[in-house]
Amino acid sequence: MSFDEAILWEKLGNSRHSPLEGDWLGNVYSPSLSAELRRALCERIGWLGPQGWTILKSLINQYGSKTEMVYAAGLCHQIEAKDWLISELENDQDLRLDVIQALACWGAVITDQLLLSVLRQPSQSMRLAGIELLSFKAHQLNDEKLLAITEDLLEDWREPIPLALIRLLQRRDGASITKRLASMATNSSQNIANAAIQALGCIQTQESQSALGSLANTLPEGQSKNLVNKQLKQQYKQYL
Repeated sequence: MSFDEAILWEKLGNSRHSPLEGDWLGNVYSPSLSAELRRALCERIGWLGPQGWTILKSLINQYGSKTEMVYAAGLCHQIEAKDWLISELENDQDLRLDVIQALACWGAVITDQLLLSVLRQPSQSMRLAGIELLSFKAHQLNDEKLLAITEDLLEDWREPIPLALIRLLQRRDGASITKRLASMATNSSQNIANAAIQALGCIQTQESQSALGSLANTLPEGQSKNLVNKQLKQQYKQYL
């Protein structure tokens, strides 16, 4: 680490007691700084909201759409920043993971076509970023459409992907989602089966309780059946 970078880190570390001016943050930014420091500086700029976006626009015009600037554009929560991020996606033939991640909080305004493009990317990191987008858009979709666009992901062999989706699905209480979660409790790896059973326990509807009861009667002795019985006992206690 250079002496200059050490000074910058010290200033960032003391910013709680001595708030940093946005213009200073923009002026000390340089592509020659370490990646970690560039990200830290842009993060502070992003936290400044409208002022931060004004500074970011100047940096983008000067240096291009660096990853740390994309990250900061997502943090500033400005409509113009969202439009710029979407334009970055539309202008690139290959979807950029950093742009998708920065757009997460604007998932509700992402088009269905763009969302599907992200969810159908083969990489795990891109699919997880797509699920994060979906978490902000899911309220616009009915249960059948939500299941239809995520079926491939629920069957993904990489556990973090279906596990992330299960956490999203458990917010819904429709019969079709309950049925799909129950099927995952019997035809998946142990980790995914456990997550699906716990999701059924969180839903707490007549359908989810019926699904748990059916699983208790059909699953062989073992970890999954024990977890089902635990979920049923917890729900029974709540209604005493």
